[in-house]
Amino acid sequence: MGVFLSCSQYSESRIRMLRGRVKHLLHCTFFISFIFLFLVFAGAINLDDKEKETIDPWERYGIYGTIILYVLRLFTLLTIPQVLCNFSGLTLFNAFPGNVKLKGSPLLAPFICIRIVTRGDFPKLVRDNVTRNMNTCIDVGMENFMIEVVTDKAINLPKHRRVREVVVPAEYKTKSGALFKSRALQYCLEDSVNILAENDWIVHLDEETLLTDNCVKGILNFVLDGQHQFGQGLITYANEHIVNWLTTLADSFRVADDMGKLRLQFYLFHKPLFSWKGSYVVTQVSAEKKVSFDNGLDGSVAEDCYFAMKAYKEGYSFNFVEGEMWEKSPFSLWDFMQQRKRWIQGILLVVHSKEIPLLHKIFLAVSCYSWVTLPLSTSNVFLAAVCPIPCPQSLDIICGFIGAVNIYMYIFGVMKSFPIHRFGPVKFFLLIGGALATIPINIVIENIAVIWGVLGKKHKFYIVNKEIKIPVTV
Repeated sequence: MGVFLSCSQYSESRIRMLRGRVKHLLHCTFFISFIFLFLVFAGAINLDDKEKETIDPWERYGIYGTIILYVLRLFTLLTIPQVLCNFSGLTLFNAFPGNVKLKGSPLLAPFICIRIVTRGDFPKLVRDNVTRNMNTCIDVGMENFMIEVVTDKAINLPKHRRVREVVVPAEYKTKSGALFKSRALQYCLEDSVNILAENDWIVHLDEETLLTDNCVKGILNFVLDGQHQFGQGLITYANEHIVNWLTTLADSFRVADDMGKLRLQFYLFHKPLFSWKGSYVVTQVSAEKKVSFDNGLDGSVAEDCYFAMKAYKEGYSFNFVEGEMWEKSPFSLWDFMQQRKRWIQGILLVVHSKEIPLLHKIFLAVSCYSWVTLPLSTSNVFLAAVCPIPCPQSLDIICGFIGAVNIYMYIFGVMKSFPIHRFGPVKFFLLIGGALATIPINIVIENIAVIWGVLGKKHKFYIVNKEIKIPVTV
């Protein structure tokens, strides 16, 4: 009987793996076909022998006008490194790997601290998520773990042997004057506060982040392997109750970004070439203490980005962690814009920091400035129709490739976040249409956030609302 069950389980696992490969092959075929059709539709590839109308831009727009139009067109090329990484990551590695399989016994895993950092503004949310995350860990079979909540305001979590609440004293100051989340994270590393051993591991979560069975298995596999000091995995935003469909569909791009650029840089190079996110971060205690979060004001707005670049500089190794975690997209367009503004301001501070050598932040800098120049590069959409200029076909193909990949990222993000077997074909294709419809709105918000971020005060940390308020019927 046991042998029969074992064979049955192996057979099911094999079938799931084959399904994942077939899905990946279909996705790659569709992806490449989409790029080709986009290039044809955009006129970058001409399938007939009709000659294009040629104009003399110097005569029509003058010297200065022509130079400005060509410079604006060239700004688009700043996105090439991350677009190539996204394309490669989404095609070279299986985009539908299926359920994560444990590669060792959870009982043999080193001690893991699941650390949640919060200001304490949403105590109910934190308490509920602590309970849910603990149950998920226990269901997978984890034994050597604890959940630690680091907060500025006391939450008064129920007493439990696996739960620790750390309240950051109001008078606490770091040596470099780090603020916000960096300050709280650094407080945990102080000798008088830290209770973890050098070989233990920390999983960093935001207060709204929920663990899944797959990500817990992925984390266990990562720490059991022990080859890399830092890791990160996929976060999706369309799980359970969706508060704001517009921001959730807009965040489908971020899902594709995780499966593309993030996976490629960690699987292939084991370096955070383009940085990483601040949640679903897995670190070895000894490495985190050496890198530290005590990085002054410049390292306090985008503390995750600064930490990654500093760890990169000091030669640490990174890898991608299998399995996904769940989060919520911002509940309002205002929070969505504020979130993007903080990101651009924080990354700009990292890029301009003298503490990070240019060699280690060159890809981040190019990516950041492709974002900063977004208002200029998006103007090409309007100018290409109103003020057309002749360009080499190679440049047209590159610009078309960039546009096609970025649009497909939204489609793939929906495929990953809203599986067709769960939502049905009608709703699935409506969601893809909805994600594509959010692109113009997203571009407008991103442009406002960039202009505001560049011109506004940099050392601010906006906290988005994370708690769903359920109306009570009396």
